[in-house]
Amino acid sequence: MLSNRQHLQMIEETFINHSSVKPVLDYPCGKAPRVGLAREVAPGVLWLRMPLPLALNHINLWAVRDGDGWAAFDSGLQTDETAAAWHTLFGHDGAMENGGLTRLLVTHMHPDHVGMAGWLTRRFDCRLWMTRLEYLTCRVLAADTGREAPRDGINFYRRAGWDDKKLENYRARFGSFGKFVHTLPDSYRRLHDGELLKIGDHEWQVIVGNGHSPEHACFYSAALKLLISGDQVLPRISSNVSVFPTEPDADPMSDWLASLDKLRREVPDDVLVLPSHNEPFHGLHARLDYLARSQHQALDRLCLALAEPRRAVDVFGELFSQPIGSEPNLLSMATGESVAHLNYLLHRNKVAKDVDADGVVWYRMT
Repeated sequence: MLSNRQHLQMIEETFINHSSVKPVLDYPCGKAPRVGLAREVAPGVLWLRMPLPLALNHINLWAVRDGDGWAAFDSGLQTDETAAAWHTLFGHDGAMENGGLTRLLVTHMHPDHVGMAGWLTRRFDCRLWMTRLEYLTCRVLAADTGREAPRDGINFYRRAGWDDKKLENYRARFGSFGKFVHTLPDSYRRLHDGELLKIGDHEWQVIVGNGHSPEHACFYSAALKLLISGDQVLPRISSNVSVFPTEPDADPMSDWLASLDKLRREVPDDVLVLPSHNEPFHGLHARLDYLARSQHQALDRLCLALAEPRRAVDVFGELFSQPIGSEPNLLSMATGESVAHLNYLLHRNKVAKDVDADGVVWYRMT
């Protein structure tokens, strides 16, 4: 299993207690291709799928014809199964056998997206293209591999309300990020928000968002009417928006909501969205509206619950429709997401916090 430091999984939307009516989306591309195969979803654009050893058991990758070769978007988790799938795609009679890889563009630094980046760029002697914060953050997290859990991390989860047993699990699991990420190349080509990239016959605009990860890149082609959305917009699951021990006062929920607004402004509704999980879909603006509305409803429920002081671990019932339990990955994600909601309210002076004698934080309405 993967650690919370990998920021990998998204919480299933059936798990989040949304009260909004979900929009009806259109899925025109049918079933996903089998691992090692590809399906063309637009001229020169291939849909690939790689396995994940998780409840969320797949990631979608995308390849765009780029001159005599292919530009790939995201790389998959570093596993033997992912490597075998890439060998098949580039092998004899594979969907990408002609031309090799010209460049690798990575939406963000989570291991299922960047895990094979170092392996692919070295094999094909091509450049890695990422935003600066995603590349540097990935390098920092990879350097934690094998480290002892830091005091700041232990204190973060203690303040949230974790008991000694849960904290011991955190200590035991800390520092495994690098196990699922091939060593990154020592240089990269920086992606900038708003820049236009010529890939093959078409231009793609880089649209950077925040909240789910530090500087997540989406890619929009007006000519092809396509949006490679990464984890910023997914059709059936909601991206995890969490606070982590490295920046305990962060307000990623504000960044996330602003990014949803930004995508709505900059990308028209008639695109085919190519997400990292689930299937390509039409209905971008309805989906963006639903995600924003659901977050605000969750914040309203949280405000009502804080009529009495609560810890971060005490508000799971207001945010999630099923019990969290003590499974480490799920507990870490739920705790991070709860703190993100609470920090959003703190930054707007809607709640206050007090620290008790044990160092635990209690939140209450102002």
